[in-house]
Amino acid sequence: MQSPLGDGLIWMWNVIVTIGTLVYIIGIITLMEKMVDRQFLSSDLSRKVIHVAAGSWILFWFFYDKRPGDFSWLLNVVVPFLFFLTFLYKGMFAPPEDKDVKTMTRTGNPRELLRGPLYFTITMIVIGTLFYGTYVGALAMAVVGWGDGLAPYFGKKYGSRKFKTLGREKTLEGTLAMFIFSIIGAVVFSVILRPVLVSYSSNFDWTFFVEVILLVAIVSTIVEALSPADVDNLLIPLFTILVCYFIDVVTGTSLVQLAFN
Repeated sequence: MQSPLGDGLIWMWNVIVTIGTLVYIIGIITLMEKMVDRQFLSSDLSRKVIHVAAGSWILFWFFYDKRPGDFSWLLNVVVPFLFFLTFLYKGMFAPPEDKDVKTMTRTGNPRELLRGPLYFTITMIVIGTLFYGTYVGALAMAVVGWGDGLAPYFGKKYGSRKFKTLGREKTLEGTLAMFIFSIIGAVVFSVILRPVLVSYSSNFDWTFFVEVILLVAIVSTIVEALSPADVDNLLIPLFTILVCYFIDVVTGTSLVQLAFN
């Protein structure tokens, strides 16, 4: 969107949006910490809520003003970078009693922050820098934020049909949740951010969108099932982006160039 402060204050508007993003993320984390402290939520569920909420940070892209010659839209990665530094510091020096450790780790070991959570912030920074405002970036965050965020919870809580992949135990219910919530996340981001339906190919229509989302969800689900623990926060978005480039090569579309209004 265009800055309501005028052309001369685009940077200031983008600073305001960045502050709003920070308030949103901190608000979610604070709420989860209180709910865990009062035993309204388990630490495992709170981690997943934060995971989904953090991945949904790209919804603030809608408010940034990106114009030729102005680079203040890069402020969108400030919040992920701050949490990257936070996880780096707390992963090395925080005690087990630290609220972030209790809220965002499985076992209460601060070192866990140096794996999954840290990798997730790296993904956010890369997406926000190289794929800002693109449909490819939105798809990548949908599958790693919503799909991968909720799959472990549903697998742990409802999983009864177990199988092993590369030595890791998975559940059919968790894998199905990965597939379903990847689709839901992609649809939610598509509806809210509204991709510009422009392409160099006449094949680029809503049917094509559905096919893309389904293919991305399938590949991401397979990657999640096969990838080592925690590294899926890096591998899932990577393969999502590769799938989109592959689709462009095979179909002659310009999916990777598709941006948002």
